[in-house]
Amino acid sequence: MKKVLIINASARGERSHSRKLTQLFVENWSEKHPRDLFTYRETGTIPPITEQWIAGAFTKPEDKTSTNQAALQLSNELVKELKENDIIVIGTPMYNWSIPSGLKSYIDQVMRINETWRFRSGKPDGDYVGLLENKKLFILSSRGDAGYGENEKNAHMNFQTTYLHFIFGIMGVHDVTTLSLDNEEYGGLKFEHSRQAVFKRISCIE
Repeated sequence: MKKVLIINASARGERSHSRKLTQLFVENWSEKHPRDLFTYRETGTIPPITEQWIAGAFTKPEDKTSTNQAALQLSNELVKELKENDIIVIGTPMYNWSIPSGLKSYIDQVMRINETWRFRSGKPDGDYVGLLENKKLFILSSRGDAGYGENEKNAHMNFQTTYLHFIFGIMGVHDVTTLSLDNEEYGGLKFEHSRQAVFKRISCIE
């Protein structure tokens, strides 16, 4: 039995295309792995980090005050959740060639020194070691245009999936599958062909 964390980042509800991708993922995964457990996380209500958060995160455990602990309460919950799950699924639209602000806040909350990553030497040296082990990440993205893959015409503007690959890699997650629903802004057959293709790929995930 595995634990699966579904992270939805879209500001939209029923009209969200990335939510449709995570929903299809859950339906497909549940059918093939009926004993697996799902946890859902919405990033839209996650607040950005504060000065108090930074003070708490970078204070040694033995020196933390009640104020430090209070500032990290949500962060501790999110980190614990991330560590406990085997499969991580992020459903995210591309906003202005990047990720939604709520998803960025989520990342800032879980990017914790000595919790999800550390410096190899124990002090700042630019050599990062990820502390999340044996995780599989699926990035399910929706985008208005197309051509954001490596060496494609819009690759230089992709600060969405490339960023997520990088940041989760820092935390130790290197087994990553990215599936993208493109051409939303065009609609019609162009979008429908993209939708059918990505739905088929999700339905084939084992």
